[in-house]
Amino acid sequence: MSTVGKALSLLDSLSQLNHEAGLTDIARLCDLDKATARRLLVELEKHGFVEQDPETRRYRIGSAPVRLARIREARYPFLRVAIPFVRELAEKSEETVHLAEFSGSTLSTIHVEDSPRAHRVIVEIGTRLPFHATASGLAYLAFSNKKYMESALSQPLEAFTEHTVTDPAAVRKMIDETVARGFSISSQGLEVGVVSTGAPILSPAGQPIGSITIAAPLARARAATLASFGAAVVDTAKRISEKYYGPERPSGTKTQTKRTG
Repeated sequence: MSTVGKALSLLDSLSQLNHEAGLTDIARLCDLDKATARRLLVELEKHGFVEQDPETRRYRIGSAPVRLARIREARYPFLRVAIPFVRELAEKSEETVHLAEFSGSTLSTIHVEDSPRAHRVIVEIGTRLPFHATASGLAYLAFSNKKYMESALSQPLEAFTEHTVTDPAAVRKMIDETVARGFSISSQGLEVGVVSTGAPILSPAGQPIGSITIAAPLARARAATLASFGAAVVDTAKRISEKYYGPERPSGTKTQTKRTG
C-alpha cells in the first residue's frame, strides 16, 4: 500500500472510533509500526486532518474533513435534498430510517431518523453497511452492474450473526429476489433481532449512488409490514432521485432493471 493509501486508511480507522486514541492504539488498529503511524499522524495533523490533544497526547479527527464535507455538500447537496424525505418516511413508518451513500468502495450511513418507539433499532451515522449482510447493501448490489456485484461477492463474506448469509450463491439468490421485488429484505444479517427493507437511490443512468432503508425489530416485521415498507422505500428512493437530479425517470427501476456486465 502506498504512503497516501496508508494515511487515508489510518484516517478512516480513526474516524470509526468514538473516542480519542493514543499512538500505540492507533498503530495496533492500523497494523502499523509506531514509527510509521507517528509519521503519518504528523503529516495528517499538519494539514488539519487529525488533531492531538496537547494534554493527553491522544488523537482525534481534525477540522479539514469537516470543511471538505461542507464544500461537497454545498456543491452536491445530496444530504440536504434527502433529509426531508428520510424524515417523512420515519414519521409514516414509525421505525428507524437511515440514508446511505456509496463512496470509494464503501456504503455508509450518512443520516438517521430514529423511531419514536421505546423498542427500536439504533443505527449510528458512519456505520459501514456490508453489501451481503444488510438491506442497504443488497439493494445497492442488485442495481449495480454485474461486474461490480461479482467483485463484491468475490471478497470474503463475514458472518456478523448466525443468520448472516455468507455463501455467494445464496447472496446472488437474494439479489435476484431484490430485483424482482424492487426492494431488498435482510433478516438479522448484521444484527440479531433486526429486519430491514431497502431500496437504491439511482442516478438518471440507473446507477445506484446510495440507499434508503427502514430498520425494524424482528417482533414487528411481519410479511405484510415488510411489503408495505418495501413499497415505501421504493417510492421514497425515487422521489429523492427526482429531487436531486430532476424529474427525469431513472432507468433501472423494477420494470426495466437488468444488470449489465
